[in-house]
Amino acid sequence: MQDKIDKRDRAAQFRLRLARAMEERHVSQSALARHIGVDRSTVSQLLTDEGARLPNAHVVGSCASALGVSADWLLTLSNRPESAAELLASSLTVTEAPRALVDERIFEWHQEAAGYKIRYVPATLPDMLKTRAVLEWEYAPHLGRTADQAIGASEDRLTWMRSAQSDYEIAMPLYEIDSFAQASGYYEGLCPKIRLEQIDHLLEICEQLYPRLRIYLFDAKRLYSAPVTIFGPLLCVFYAGSHYMAFRDRDRIETFARHFDRLVREADLTARDFPDHLRRLRAAISGPPQG
Repeated sequence: MQDKIDKRDRAAQFRLRLARAMEERHVSQSALARHIGVDRSTVSQLLTDEGARLPNAHVVGSCASALGVSADWLLTLSNRPESAAELLASSLTVTEAPRALVDERIFEWHQEAAGYKIRYVPATLPDMLKTRAVLEWEYAPHLGRTADQAIGASEDRLTWMRSAQSDYEIAMPLYEIDSFAQASGYYEGLCPKIRLEQIDHLLEICEQLYPRLRIYLFDAKRLYSAPVTIFGPLLCVFYAGSHYMAFRDRDRIETFARHFDRLVREADLTARDFPDHLRRLRAAISGPPQG
């Protein structure tokens, strides 16, 4: 809650902040007067009047607009001088998401968050956990002749992400790993050999990296999540297909962190259960032993 400020103190703060904004933006009294459509003497009075009276809303708003600050900041209702549009622009960014394994933007975010816990709801199986054969099956049709080069470069970044000093929590819908094992839906046409190698790869990674890497499976009929990555307290990024939507303001990051916590808390299969589920899926692909 905003602390109450005496009228005289608020008026004094208005004068100080108005003078500060003019000085930082190199705006003279005459220039400000022209911008807001008043006499120079009026601006002089705004800066020197020792009384408790504040100018009307139109004058305050005009000064804020001319100086590129917020009216709330001039009136000591906020400690952030940026306008609402500037605050929104700094807290929310939308960037293009190319069809690639690990594009520059994603890799930069992972580097920025090194050492923090990274929480991740992937759109498919996480790229950083896929075998080369699965990556080729998935990306080669889109990358064409550059597929081998792109996958090779991306493998180095995926290795870095796996070895970085960050804890990873991954929450996936249960149907995602089941669809992969069954070669259904998105994974239709993926041969048994590649699927078995991928499951063995996941088992190996879980054994090597647990508890630094923890994978949870939730029931998508009961819970839903868009693809999102929460990079510690720094930012959260939603994947919208052709673009990433990134938030940096603390309140939104905490909101989506709580959403992720719910996915983990209500997961049907915990990180400890995940390897056993993989073994069951592997057995189903392999079929019963031959007598």
